[in-house]
Amino acid sequence: MRISKQDLAQAAGKGIISAEQAESLWVALAEERADRPKFDLVHIAYYFGALLVIGAMGWYMADAWEKLGGGSVLLIALIYAMVFGVAGGLLWRRPGFRVPAGLLITISVSMTPLAVYGLQRWLGVWPGEEPGQYAAFFDWVRGGWFAMEAATLFAAGLVLWFIRFPFLTMPFALVLWFMVMDIAPLIYGNDQMTSEVRREVSVYFGLAVLVAAYVLDRRTKEDLAFWIYLSGLTAFWSGLTFTDSDNELARFAYFLINIFLLGLSVFLHRRAFAVFGALGVFVYFAHLAFNVFDDDVLFPIAVSLIGVIVIYAGVLLRRHGAAVAETLVNLLPRPLRALRPTERSIR
Repeated sequence: MRISKQDLAQAAGKGIISAEQAESLWVALAEERADRPKFDLVHIAYYFGALLVIGAMGWYMADAWEKLGGGSVLLIALIYAMVFGVAGGLLWRRPGFRVPAGLLITISVSMTPLAVYGLQRWLGVWPGEEPGQYAAFFDWVRGGWFAMEAATLFAAGLVLWFIRFPFLTMPFALVLWFMVMDIAPLIYGNDQMTSEVRREVSVYFGLAVLVAAYVLDRRTKEDLAFWIYLSGLTAFWSGLTFTDSDNELARFAYFLINIFLLGLSVFLHRRAFAVFGALGVFVYFAHLAFNVFDDDVLFPIAVSLIGVIVIYAGVLLRRHGAAVAETLVNLLPRPLRALRPTERSIR
């Protein structure tokens, strides 16, 4: 529900609240919402700038950085972390600046893997074999990254304990995914790490992360679970989607799992589940179109009709979505309704 100052003035005119209360309430709401992320030009600039810095010190690391030596890379990463961390800490105490402050602190935390990489390059100490240049950290599954990932998880968790900023969970969730994929070669051995094993690891890891995100979602007032949900969904859904199977029954089970994700989006108040579920349903219908019913002239017509029905369902949900969601939730047994996370706006 969007509330304007005019809405509060109308409530005061009807005698529901006094004019002074309306003004005080508006000031309080404005101050509280100033620290919420918004999809506007200012906040887009905040996040875009933060991602540029993180990307510059990650994906865009060139060969020239490697020539500096491990000690120099460690020093540069520590300077970056200290400057952004101190600036973010100072801004965090100022009302209305928590979003840029949290992003600066996130940048500081994101320097952790680079700092550990520089230290390991300097000392020549790696878990397993030497993994190669730092830029490959974001591309290749290698056991040598494990120490960098463990240190980043510790740093992100420690900072998140004191600074409850949702975007801080992004590096935590991303590196946790990297860590699970990189620890698998240390357990199974490089010779056993087939693409099928990696997909299985991704599916089981995604499920574990989704459970952890759900527990966090129920226990925190702030929305700290968004990025963890997204990380878990990405790992689970991608591992499931790219699993090779010629069994049509297994593919139909994949379709049902994605339908279940659509239902979870209503239960958990999370749009991300609906996005991945809808993509999965599309993938299944694409499989039917190109592999099962490729010679059936009626199949495209049937799918087109389904598409029209889905569009019409979207129109109905636009008009009556809240009532439909409430009705569906009320149909659930009371013990299941009690398992829903604390209701916030749909995220």
